[in-house]
Amino acid sequence: MSEFVIPAPTVPTVPTTTGGRFPVRRVFCVGRNYAAHAREMGHDPDREPPFFFTKPADAVVTDGADTPYPSVTRQLEHEVELVVAIGRGGSDIPVDAALDHVWGYAVGIDLTRRDLQAEAKRLGRPWDTAKGFDASAPVGTITPAADVDPTSGTVEFRVHGDVRQTGDLADQIWSVAETVAELSRFVTLAPGDLLFTGTPDGVGVVDRGDLLEGTIGGVGSVRTVIV
Repeated sequence: MSEFVIPAPTVPTVPTTTGGRFPVRRVFCVGRNYAAHAREMGHDPDREPPFFFTKPADAVVTDGADTPYPSVTRQLEHEVELVVAIGRGGSDIPVDAALDHVWGYAVGIDLTRRDLQAEAKRLGRPWDTAKGFDASAPVGTITPAADVDPTSGTVEFRVHGDVRQTGDLADQIWSVAETVAELSRFVTLAPGDLLFTGTPDGVGVVDRGDLLEGTIGGVGSVRTVIV
């Protein structure tokens, strides 16, 4: 077997409540999955088909580590989300079997260079630099699926203790099962994939020095400081 010509990249991992770590293969995100957030972003929330974008696996920030403020933006915004950790792969997964493919759930923050995203939308360009930049996906500890009800739970996000976002998993336009099934139509899911499932309304700007804390009832929490 030939040797690598450069050092092989380290596999990003996320802590779990079991004590082991979950290796991250890919990171998918679904957009506008809460009606109120769709409205605040200027869109019709009437159950439009879900759409997906991606972040690189090494965009995850874990274990409460600080998150560096990204370059080339003056409008960094927060979006707190339920994160689904895929434990069993598959394609064209039926909705009624989708949750069987989930290893666990966590709380995550989809950080967005909103000014770059707005410009990309205006020009009809991809969102990659607005969504998929370094350290754009802080994630908390993953709780095994058997211990979580992904259909309900209070979602809350705070900056320096001030509540910015509130909602409930029951408010999702597309359920976790439906979202996993729909994504599996476009790509073959594999163990190690993460899926951010959308955010409630109340997204807003964060800056250097801000303490970000997100919680979802029955799931867990995520915490990071922008530096």
